[in-house]
Amino acid sequence: MKKRHRRVTTLLAASALVLTPAPAQAAESVNGTVVTGGTALNTRSGPSASSGRTGSLANGSEVSIVCRIAGQFISGTVTNTGFWDRLTTSNYISDAYVRRSAAVPKCTSAAAAPAVSGAWMLPVSAGLISGFRTAQRPAHDGVDLAASRFTAIRAASPGSVIRVVCNVSRGTCDVDGNSSLTGCGWYVEVLHAGDIVTRYCHMVRRPSVTVGQRVARGSILGYVGTSGSSSGPHLHLEVHTGVPATRDNAINPIAFFAARGLTIS
Repeated sequence: MKKRHRRVTTLLAASALVLTPAPAQAAESVNGTVVTGGTALNTRSGPSASSGRTGSLANGSEVSIVCRIAGQFISGTVTNTGFWDRLTTSNYISDAYVRRSAAVPKCTSAAAAPAVSGAWMLPVSAGLISGFRTAQRPAHDGVDLAASRFTAIRAASPGSVIRVVCNVSRGTCDVDGNSSLTGCGWYVEVLHAGDIVTRYCHMVRRPSVTVGQRVARGSILGYVGTSGSSSGPHLHLEVHTGVPATRDNAINPIAFFAARGLTIS
């Protein structure tokens, strides 16, 4: 009986192994091959060549694609297209350089959304291009995120809009700025619990919100542009620990969001 019991136990264990389902990600992703003709293909934080560079893939690299999303039109070695592939690593590559094993579904809004953790989220999904008060820019009181023009800027946490401002040394905020100007262009400040203030600068046009308006986490405040003192489309993001927001109470957004489980890189 003991030997028979051991045989039955072994068969049940083997059956359990056979019946264990494969990881969901393997079933949901589509395999692809990078085809560039020799040069490396940059991976990006968003679906455009102006989004932050997060790495590169050699010609012939195998990739796993979750979905594809409309973005900047690219003429590539495989095709000419405005679609970008979102990889299982959460990076993006132009579909113009990818030979795929099957059709890829379109990204849902959740798949393309910025990271969320608790009461806070990142206002855009984009890579870091300039840090907080670096040696090169000691007066830079925030971080610059390489989001492309017209990317929605979302409130990082629930709060009240306390400022909607056009701030530029000359001219108007309704046109592209340049590095010879000073000022944040079109910007919004939101007051959150604990007297935390977030500031969102260089919007493409007048923000979508008004002073006094209550906003939920994820509410659209405006859209990425390059108004004011700016050499190209991006989001300048600041975090302050008091009202009004001043240089003295500006803190490093990277550390602030990291403490809340969110990574700016």
